[in-house]
Amino acid sequence: MEFQRYAIYYAPPAEAAWGRFATGWLGWDMEAGAEVPHPAVAGLPLPVEEITATPRKYGAHATLKPPFRLAEGKTRAQLEVACADLCAMLAPLRLDGLALARLGRFLALRPLGGTEALNALAARAVEALDPFRAPASEAELARRRAAGLSPAQEENLARWGYPYVMGEFRFHITLSGKLAKPALGTVEAALARDLGPLLPVPFGIDDLALMGEDAAGRFHLIHRYTLSG
Repeated sequence: MEFQRYAIYYAPPAEAAWGRFATGWLGWDMEAGAEVPHPAVAGLPLPVEEITATPRKYGAHATLKPPFRLAEGKTRAQLEVACADLCAMLAPLRLDGLALARLGRFLALRPLGGTEALNALAARAVEALDPFRAPASEAELARRRAAGLSPAQEENLARWGYPYVMGEFRFHITLSGKLAKPALGTVEAALARDLGPLLPVPFGIDDLALMGEDAAGRFHLIHRYTLSG
């Protein structure tokens, strides 16, 4: 399959119950490259399809290196080799756990406890693979700036093509689009009831996933690279 952009994600293990729930909740299985049925979740104020419409195409993931087009002269094969080399130098991580959290008006899974090592891992991925990233277009830059950026985010956008990396990085697995306040609390309570008991304590990151975006904007898992450093 030809891909228009690539990204480096953390992707939940396929065998993990919480990962299966999150994949079904969003309705897109990145590994299979197919839509999957939503789980039956009682008490929702809106259909799951509406709650998850925005993040669905990305699947259940946390972004480490945001989506990018390949730089001129670079190939997917070269990128795959670079990903393998990088992950061979990085050690797996153990964090205290995952928990459901609010990020503004959307819901996500966030790590518990200290995240210094996780932030450092994400920074390594951004920096090491940046030679493969084509420069952001003027339209992309303008779209990012329209949201209103801090000086640090503007610096990241100019240097790395994305505002929310390096010191602005926050590991999260998005579970919803923006929700109105009453709906936000109701969806949060339903997920806390059905997903909360499945969340891992502790939470391990043992591999990173190279993803590809198809012509329809859906992301597919290309390969998982074990962290073996």
